[in-house]
Amino acid sequence: MNDTGNKSVVIVGGGTAGWMAAAALSRYFNDGRRTVTVVESDAIGTIGVGEATIPPIRGFNAMLDIPENEFLRETRGTFKLGIEFVNWGRQGDRYFHPFGTHGQDLHGIAFHQLWLREQARGDAPADSIAAYSMSSAAAAARRFGRPCAGAQPPLGELNHAFHFDAGLYAAFLRRLAERQGAIRREGCILRVERDGDSGDVVAVVLEDGSRIAGQLFLDCSGFRALLIEETMGAGFADWSQWLPMDSALAMPTANVGSPDPFTRATAHDAGWQWRIPLQHRTGNGHVFSSAYMEAEEAERVLRANVEGEALAEPRLLRFTTGMRREAWVGNVVALGLSAGFVEPLESTAIHLVQNGIQRLFALFPEGRVDPLERDEYNRGMRALYEDVRDFVILHYKATQRDDTAFWRYVRDMDVPESLARRMELWRLHGRVFRENAELFTLPSWVAVMLGQNLWPERHDPIADTLDPDKVAGAMARMRESYRAAAARLPTQEAFLRQAGAWCEEAPLSAAAS
Repeated sequence: MNDTGNKSVVIVGGGTAGWMAAAALSRYFNDGRRTVTVVESDAIGTIGVGEATIPPIRGFNAMLDIPENEFLRETRGTFKLGIEFVNWGRQGDRYFHPFGTHGQDLHGIAFHQLWLREQARGDAPADSIAAYSMSSAAAAARRFGRPCAGAQPPLGELNHAFHFDAGLYAAFLRRLAERQGAIRREGCILRVERDGDSGDVVAVVLEDGSRIAGQLFLDCSGFRALLIEETMGAGFADWSQWLPMDSALAMPTANVGSPDPFTRATAHDAGWQWRIPLQHRTGNGHVFSSAYMEAEEAERVLRANVEGEALAEPRLLRFTTGMRREAWVGNVVALGLSAGFVEPLESTAIHLVQNGIQRLFALFPEGRVDPLERDEYNRGMRALYEDVRDFVILHYKATQRDDTAFWRYVRDMDVPESLARRMELWRLHGRVFRENAELFTLPSWVAVMLGQNLWPERHDPIADTLDPDKVAGAMARMRESYRAAAARLPTQEAFLRQAGAWCEEAPLSAAAS
């Protein structure tokens, strides 16, 4: 690579990851001195990296000046307040992992510690901690509201992400990127040219003989990992000993009612099923381990547990859970499925792309890639992937199910030391400590551990310093305020229509009110 600055970025592969990168880069590189080129082929199918998201995507869209209502119309999107988990701790269990907080801390003492203390009292109401979450209360009522800036509690505590059609999102971002000057080149890559001295990629050559040169290359080629693995040999850290799911069947169905403002994840005999409601259809899928269930049986389970008419035949995907040992090698940076894959249980796929893009911006090379900055990128991405890995593993390890060989395996397996230590700290006094800039906050860990019946031996003794009657009264007022506020909100579909965020081409639902 030369030392005159990175004047051209080549993105290999489109799809969600490729066009997210192109939209972000072209926003800042549309200055006549730099170029952003996306190489993709209509002959090669793309795998959507997710239809459900987590709240940080709102920051990514805001960075691109994408109006939220327009985004929802264009992607047939809906709001997401969290995830409902069914049959995870025990058969018949149901809990909610909300976006946002649980209650309000009192005198600096974490709310969940006060809730644990109240549960230990003989006369305390035996309620779920979800009753103290604005997002959970709204989801339970199947209602939604978008707080205005500076909104006060309890409505100000609502936090949301989105469900959307990943293909429509990629197309929307493509239009945006091309308006900003990004160039799309159609064609399949025949070979990759590398510098004889440095080993850096200098160009990709298409089947028609076209040669596309660049200074920095982003690998968004999906599981194939054309540049980062086939060319640069980054290596792969396999995590399937902790996350043995290696297959997924995806099948859309027609909506049977107004879309719910939450994702549902229902555990089955050897994995779990997702349900993602959009404006125009419902996304369904069954993630399973082929070591414990054949694809034919997995399809039968999926078909037996969906609502509405199937709009397409199930599509089978195979994968290995893990990540590249280095997401940035030489002048190649991997994003999306090229960088790694963690099953979509907590809807993190698009966030991993987003974080990779933003981290690249923070460490963008000027001329030659500096090894220190490249290593910092790899360190940060490794920490993020491992954070997501541990949180997803928790859902399997924290189960009491023993009805199938699969659940017995994940219940009894050893887990990474980082997760084992966190679970032990929770077991002792219900304590959760975040390190650095971890993705999942205290309320997320609390929701899953309590939701899956991991009760600490006792609460933090600092909670006993507060007057019990005053605490009980404050909690009762909180609980009622969340319930009452949720009851005043419109249904999600009514809100989308009122906001001008509903695509009128989508089928109308008689359930809107």
